[in-house]
Amino acid sequence: MDEAVRKQLVPGVRVKVVQQIAARDYAWAGEVSGTVVEYGQKPTGSWFAHSKNDRLWLDRLTLVKDDGEIVTLNLDEFSVVEIQGRAAVEPSLTGR
Repeated sequence: MDEAVRKQLVPGVRVKVVQQIAARDYAWAGEVSGTVVEYGQKPTGSWFAHSKNDRLWLDRLTLVKDDGEIVTLNLDEFSVVEIQGRAAVEPSLTGR
């Protein structure tokens, strides 16, 4: 992911994320839009040799969708993040 986009992933920003899973002769694509709640690198429970602290670290993006659903996406080299602007109303996660 482009470093300029990475720096814009702060709480309250609206984004659209398109992710692809490559198969033998096709690609399966999915799209999610929402407001950023949290973005950062977090370790998995998996062991991976010669990585930071012997763990595999992934870019994780947590969004709240327009219907209130909270989703966490693992971003990879096939993920495309499009910044759509600031949210009209900041998301409130209290009471959910």
